[in-house]
Amino acid sequence: MRKGLFVLLLLCGVLTACMAQQGEALIRQRISQAARSVRSMQCEFVQTKHLRMLNDDMVSRGLMFYQQGNGLRWEYVAPYAYVFIISGDRVLLGNGRRRDVIDVNTNRLFGEIARIMMGSVVGSSLDDDRNFRSSIAVSGGEWVATLLPQRKEMRQLFQRILLHFSPGQATVTRVELLEKNGDRTVIDLKNVRTNETMDADVFTVR
Repeated sequence: MRKGLFVLLLLCGVLTACMAQQGEALIRQRISQAARSVRSMQCEFVQTKHLRMLNDDMVSRGLMFYQQGNGLRWEYVAPYAYVFIISGDRVLLGNGRRRDVIDVNTNRLFGEIARIMMGSVVGSSLDDDRNFRSSIAVSGGEWVATLLPQRKEMRQLFQRILLHFSPGQATVTRVELLEKNGDRTVIDLKNVRTNETMDADVFTVR
């Protein structure tokens, strides 16, 4: 009797694990399909920086523009003005008084950061098996993907990255960057609009 009960419990455990794997595979498929369908994206964002050594959080607001094929503009508008633009192999950093252009082919760290930002806003990082180990869980009515960086440069900065998805649209609503030193950055994407025409000058680097 006990042996039969043990076998039954074992089979139930195996079936539960298989169902969970099938469920995660379906979620991954939906996210991948949604990411491929996003030709462009624009939204507002609120970025909250939790510093381990400080009691108060640092909150910034801005605008984000994304173009499929290496185009991203990350523009802070409050409490200060600052812009980060990725266009092909070049990155622009500017604050009104100074503008610096960096070639990502000669700066591996900027190349890694640029790739993570591009992949995170649409969720395509989940398909990047070479650079991340990933898993997906259903929590609080949303999908939460955990990305563990595999490259040395990124492991030195980030312990893990969490991407929160809306199940209805299979799109990213929040990005969490958890650093090795205990600091955490949370980025909430708001008023997201996809596949609308955008001015090409938005991604100009010069």
